[in-house]
Amino acid sequence: MLNAVQLEILNQSTDGKYFVKPETIEEIAQQTQASQLSDEDLLAFLQTCNILYRAGEPLISDRIYDSVFLAELQKRHPDHPFLHTTEPEQAFVGKTVILPQRMLSTEKAYSKSAIEKWLLNVEKAAKELGIDEETLVFRATPKLDGFAAYDDGKMLYTRGDGRKGTDISRVFERGMIVGGSGKRGLGAGEIVVTQSYFNTYLADTFDNARNFQASVIKEKELEQHALDAIQNKAAVFFPFCELPDWQGSATELKADFDDIVGKVHTLVDYDVDGVIFEVTNDRIKQHLGATRHHHRWQIAYKQNAETAQVTVLRVTPQTSRSGRVNPVAELEPTRLSGAMISRATAHHYGMVKDQGIGEGTLIELTRSGMVIPKIERVITPKAPQIPESCPSCGSHLVWDSDYLYCLNTSQCPAQIENTIEHFFRTLANNDGFGQKTIEKLHAQGIKSVYEIYQLTLDQLVEMGFRSQDGKNLVAKNLLEQLEHSRTIAIEDWRFLGAFGIHRMGLGNCERLLQNHKLLDIFSLAKDDIMLIEGFAEKTASAVVENLALIKDEFLKIHQLGFNIIPTPLLAQQQKPTSPIAGLTIVFTGTMQHGKRDDMIKEAKRLGAKVGSSVTGKTDLLVTGTDVGASKLSAASENGVRIISEEDYFKMLDG
Repeated sequence: MLNAVQLEILNQSTDGKYFVKPETIEEIAQQTQASQLSDEDLLAFLQTCNILYRAGEPLISDRIYDSVFLAELQKRHPDHPFLHTTEPEQAFVGKTVILPQRMLSTEKAYSKSAIEKWLLNVEKAAKELGIDEETLVFRATPKLDGFAAYDDGKMLYTRGDGRKGTDISRVFERGMIVGGSGKRGLGAGEIVVTQSYFNTYLADTFDNARNFQASVIKEKELEQHALDAIQNKAAVFFPFCELPDWQGSATELKADFDDIVGKVHTLVDYDVDGVIFEVTNDRIKQHLGATRHHHRWQIAYKQNAETAQVTVLRVTPQTSRSGRVNPVAELEPTRLSGAMISRATAHHYGMVKDQGIGEGTLIELTRSGMVIPKIERVITPKAPQIPESCPSCGSHLVWDSDYLYCLNTSQCPAQIENTIEHFFRTLANNDGFGQKTIEKLHAQGIKSVYEIYQLTLDQLVEMGFRSQDGKNLVAKNLLEQLEHSRTIAIEDWRFLGAFGIHRMGLGNCERLLQNHKLLDIFSLAKDDIMLIEGFAEKTASAVVENLALIKDEFLKIHQLGFNIIPTPLLAQQQKPTSPIAGLTIVFTGTMQHGKRDDMIKEAKRLGAKVGSSVTGKTDLLVTGTDVGASKLSAASENGVRIISEEDYFKMLDG
């Protein structure tokens, strides 16, 4: 579960309009893969993780963030702006200024083989420059887990978005010193606090050192604990170039990798969450250059594994949109991986029953990347805590395999509110219908999406949706957002997915509508659906059953006049109905004549297949401005035709 501090951070950072609902964040975090997430949920989850990490309340480990969620976005959309921009630090009080030098993020690796692959790329660059790779020197330094900043000798800047940061020179005015030699103007570094000081004087007040570091920077008038840390020279700005290090050859690095990593981790008395490797040769650095996200001549190696034995205080049930009741183990507060943990997922009530998870159960807990840390094993079982009724509506619960379900779909508050919130969040073309708004509507007797669309201005005002000055701006805004949801173009598979049909994620919705028109799907039999690739018998049966359940509500909402873009049927795509019908197209760069998402939608409508990366099957690479070299290189290697955005539109005009 998200704790109160994390919820407050998200509330402040998003002005109360969460990217995704807190319950949804927790559900996503329990997944071991991200392939079933919509693009919107995936991106929103990544953004949420960033906000909490930068604020000193990290949700998941870097390893899971990178290897599961970030990797999924990279797989789907290699050119997505999120992947090529520096993750923004938390905003602080002070003026925003352009950084003297760009401060990029660092590429991460979690295995020795990944470091060896990076070494090969560096050695390849050396050969291209005529440099003997045996003469290369590599440097390894501790990866400080603090707040990145840049010191030009006159001003100290936060990293910000990598291009612009905030002036926080006030920390030096308060007495903060520079670590190492103590010299100013040494460039990039991090604001950190010594572990020994934190553990002795601050651990009872702050969950982790990063949380404390934020307080040193953002407070206009520092609290006494922050002033004491600065005066005792425990909180410092440490330039990267001054860090103690290991230096050696690639051969030495590969031969003594584990020993080097272990040694570098202990070189400083600060929180360290990895080791930074870099090549020291300036010519190679210049040759390798950087992406918009990270330097290619540098890489971070990170390890992430920690366990603890914890006592369960109780098991709390929570009802989801589908009616499934999920168990959350409330724990004796325990510090794990730098954070105070008080809850963990128990996965399902079958596990609770079989393994004896209840009050007093002793478990082994691991925080190897889960938002809600994982119960690795039960050490001492106790009587399991199994609810008999739904925590939201009090209805009797029923078992389905390992899961408990509330079948009161039409009256259960949790199911009703989560279903409505899912609809508007999946449409993703409107604003205003977040958790608090929906709870308020439900409290006034609104139980369905259709009922929301029937509301008038007077009714909304009467329900309390008015500004503090008594005007009707809030109610008017909600009506405008409802109008937006109907008029802004939306794909038919997204519209269908908004109804939250069991076993019908957005991917399955699109596959279904590639074979059948939207209004024809309710007359399909199980055998019809089984003919579609990816639909087995059990899934097909569930789809037919669940389509019948939502049919009436779906047709009522559909008749409200949504601007729905139909998915081209596969059977029709075989016909050359447009110049690009049947072609596989990749769009890259910044488009000047429209949004790339709109161009992708139009291309699909005209019968083209749109890819995210260039392969041997790609027919056409359409380029805008600021095109990355990788796609152009891949196109040349695979003999793919490259045309400009302007020529692409000329082709469509025919």
